[in-house]
Amino acid sequence: MEERFPRALWVRLFVYIAVGHVLAAFIYLLFEVGAK
Repeated sequence: MEERFPRALWVRLFVYIAVGHVLAAFIYLLFEVGAK
């Protein structure tokens, strides 16, 4: 399993997911504040 999935791939995947969630939370907050 370690040979098929290098560490760099896992790190990149984790970074993409983290950035995506931060972006989604930021956009959600923007809409929540804008609605009031």
